[in-house]
Amino acid sequence: MNIDTRQGATPKSVNNFYLYLAVFTSGMVTLAVELSASRLLGNIYGTSNIVWANVIGLILLYLSVGYFVGGRWADRSPYFRTFYRILLWGAFLSALVPLIARPVLVTAATAVAGADAGVALGSFVSVLLLFSVPITLLGCASPFAIRLAVGNTGNVKDAGKTAGRIYAISTIGSLIGTFAPTLFLIPELGTIRTFLLFAGILYLIAFIGLWREQGVSALRWLWMPLVIGIIALLVLNGPLRQPVAGATLLFEDESAYNYIQVQEDSQGNRYLYLNEGQGIHSQWSPNTYSDNHRTWSFFLAAPYFNNPPVIPSDVESMAIIGLAGGTIARQYTAVYPDIPIDGIEIDPGIVEAGARFFDMNAEKMPNLKVYVQDGRYMLNQLDNQYSVIAVDAYRPPYIPWHLTTVEFFQEVKARLTDNGVVAINVGRTPTDRRLVDALTATLLQVFPTVHAMDVPQSFNTILVATQHPTNSTNLAENLNRLPSDANALLSDALLWGAAQIVPTNISDLIFTDDRAPVETLVDSLVVNFLLSGSTDQLAGQP
Repeated sequence: MNIDTRQGATPKSVNNFYLYLAVFTSGMVTLAVELSASRLLGNIYGTSNIVWANVIGLILLYLSVGYFVGGRWADRSPYFRTFYRILLWGAFLSALVPLIARPVLVTAATAVAGADAGVALGSFVSVLLLFSVPITLLGCASPFAIRLAVGNTGNVKDAGKTAGRIYAISTIGSLIGTFAPTLFLIPELGTIRTFLLFAGILYLIAFIGLWREQGVSALRWLWMPLVIGIIALLVLNGPLRQPVAGATLLFEDESAYNYIQVQEDSQGNRYLYLNEGQGIHSQWSPNTYSDNHRTWSFFLAAPYFNNPPVIPSDVESMAIIGLAGGTIARQYTAVYPDIPIDGIEIDPGIVEAGARFFDMNAEKMPNLKVYVQDGRYMLNQLDNQYSVIAVDAYRPPYIPWHLTTVEFFQEVKARLTDNGVVAINVGRTPTDRRLVDALTATLLQVFPTVHAMDVPQSFNTILVATQHPTNSTNLAENLNRLPSDANALLSDALLWGAAQIVPTNISDLIFTDDRAPVETLVDSLVVNFLLSGSTDQLAGQP
């Protein structure tokens, strides 16, 4: 990096306003890069605590190095031109990171889809290392600015006040950098363009500052945006994650919460993929409501764990937390055409995809009312009573802990009819059922009986809790009592559900609002599974 450290006359005393503007911008870009980094990685690796801990921890390490280096650098070369050149390099490298990272992440996406843990982990580390130099340079900004500001005024007695002002200005910039990407820019522009936007703002501020110091000689730094533009044209083409073999990509978007893809196979079936694409979150078929015995149809069996006789007319209403693209709602609508369904989904981007590609709209499902909101909050705002409450929000590592607690299930119970049931979809591995057992124990703090169905060829278990003491044999008995004109989809779901019933086990861990170590448990579950060498089983999981 060509950053001038030669001796020269200290700039004459001028107003520090522009210096403060540069510090503000540097603080804003630092946090924007950190938040965007988590999304850049989250598109492939998800947003679990492991991802966040690595991003935040290493960013703090790079900033710490930057504070140390920046202070020493400022003492050796206390000139504004050096300061602005540091910012120019920080802006350039911040813009370069996502462009260089994209080919690495595309490789990682293929590795994750193919369950190649070694390549996926290596890509993860590689991307994190890419942030080391730009974040370190941005970390240099505040101590360097303090040195310039104190030297500019010549009043050492005001050094503490000057330092406090600069760190306050930088922190205010950081607030903008925290909220703007997550609430507006990433959903509107995408992660990479958000990187480029913030890097561009910092570059512009630094370039103007250098122009103020050196005039036309600053023009030689215009090669930086030219290089970024050329690389962007070469790199930013095609989807981040290619569709699976034989499928066509219909839709790709980044919402405030997820990287979303809709793919269609050669038979016209559509699938919703989120983030790392390791699971199918919704399915739509043009000529059938069946999901080929995947997770969603098992929710149809839930009411029939009640004591017989249970007939279709007993199922009068439904709420779904974790609506996704509406597969559960679509199947319930097929079986019970007029059933009122309240569907809650926190991600508006997923709701949009569901409406466009999965018939989750007023024309196809007029009985469905969609609420874009947090599941627990919205459930408590609704006054309705439900025959079935389905919770499909527990896929590791995306488990909202507040939807797993005793208090939450008490709130669910209060929204159920006298014979209402709650059904939840819980992730597991072939050898580790700790999350299933913990949620079983938690449900039993509120409901008298819990039943379990293992979804075949998947890492999913459906837990069903009933308001009254019940027996697992009820499902088969209610299947035998179904009227002859019952929907075939319902009969098939009960038949498969009865065949997949497994004994429930109770752990000592019970989740409460005060203590719900869900992510710790899930992190352990995921790490143990990766270390077991069985990751090839992930490929093609629903």
